[in-house]
Amino acid sequence: MATALPRTEDSPYASPDPETVEFSVIIPVYNEEPNILPLYAALRPVLRHLNKSCEIIFIDDGSSDGTFKALQSVHDADPMCQVIRFRRNFGQTAALAAGFAHARGDVIVTLDGDLQNDPNDIPMLLDKIEEGYDVVSGWRVRRKDKFLTRRVPSICANWLISRITGVRLHDYGCTLKAYRREVAQNIDLYGEMHRFIPAMASWMGTDVAEIQVNHHPRVHGTSKYGLSRTLRVALDLITVKFLLSYATKPLRMFGTFGFVSGLSGFLLAAWLSVQKLVFGQGLSDRPMLFLAILLILVGVQFVTMGLLGEMMVRIYHEGQGKPTYVIKEHLK
Repeated sequence: MATALPRTEDSPYASPDPETVEFSVIIPVYNEEPNILPLYAALRPVLRHLNKSCEIIFIDDGSSDGTFKALQSVHDADPMCQVIRFRRNFGQTAALAAGFAHARGDVIVTLDGDLQNDPNDIPMLLDKIEEGYDVVSGWRVRRKDKFLTRRVPSICANWLISRITGVRLHDYGCTLKAYRREVAQNIDLYGEMHRFIPAMASWMGTDVAEIQVNHHPRVHGTSKYGLSRTLRVALDLITVKFLLSYATKPLRMFGTFGFVSGLSGFLLAAWLSVQKLVFGQGLSDRPMLFLAILLILVGVQFVTMGLLGEMMVRIYHEGQGKPTYVIKEHLK
């Protein structure tokens, strides 16, 4: 059960300009009632000692326990704390997208609400941003999770993501990251793509750094992730690879497949025609004839898909995007 916090009229990290702050801290939470007040208690002194104006944005991702009441208590006690409550559970990607959309800080810091990320690492991330980097990702070197079900799949996934995207990081899954605002707010997030943000940001020519951070064992609550997410991550990785390489030029990918398929079918059909016309061989019982026709049709379809993709890209870039979440309450 959440307990009320004493109201602080003047936040020690408030900005003299209510419209701007130096950095924002975004914390997505889902059924983390026992962790809210301890997390805020650990976060508050870190922000106080930074001597920078900032805000805290909690995103309640449709929690079914007393998480929102605990967040209300924090909001009532701290004027620089916002709470965004979703109508249902939309997932961490949507929660981060909502936080990015409402953040006012020039730098945006994200961390988990389960007390496994250490708020004391935030100054290191901000120092790295001040060195000129656009994205700083945490690396949980001494990760306090189960080895077989969490760490081994993570090691394999990080290696695969680094190889495919070309952005080599040891720990894509660490939520503790820092972004320049213009980077975070120019990335559209869908599905489970929050872990791919550094790779997606690289498309804009950003400088990405990685630093070692602390990681604590979970004390309260249960993990919201398991092996079942592996397939979703793999499918989203295919999407990310497509977006990084062919998002603005889909015809190059589909057209290449179509050209190879169509040309192969045409050459095969030409050779069969020579056999028929020159050597008098029959074609009615030749499976190769059907293969040639199939390759030509597949080639035409791939080229057509590429052209349709080009049209959709134009519509996407010229139209107005639609958010992937619905906000129920926004406490300011």
